[in-house]
This record gives sequence, C-alpha cells and structure tokens, in this order.
Amino acid sequence: MRFARVLRRDIDAVDNAIELPWSNGQAEGQINRLKTLKRSMYGRAGPELLRARMLPPLHTK
Repeated sequence: MRFARVLRRDIDAVDNAIELPWSNGQAEGQINRLKTLKRSMYGRAGPELLRARMLPPLHTK
C-alpha cells in the first residue's frame, strides 16, 4: 500500500517515464561510475590521480 501511495503522489513523473522517449540513464551511469571510483580511492591518492582516473584516455594518432 505504501508503494502505491508513493506512485500516486508522483503520478506525473511516472506518466512521463512511461510515455516520453528520454532517459537520464547515461548521466546516472556516469555519476555511479564516479562515486564508485571516489569510494575506491578514498584516502589513497591526491586529486591528480583521481582526475587521471576519471577522464577518458587520450588517443593520439
């Protein structure tokens, strides 16, 4: 019953999630990746190493 109550309270968001083609999955995936990386490196290295691990590798030709 609680789940149904919450769905009714957020019915506009539920309708939009079902009907609209857009998704924030890509953004959520990147946020999750960053948070996991930060947790794994907590207390181990400085911001330079964190930045190097966050950014994609540079491909040179």
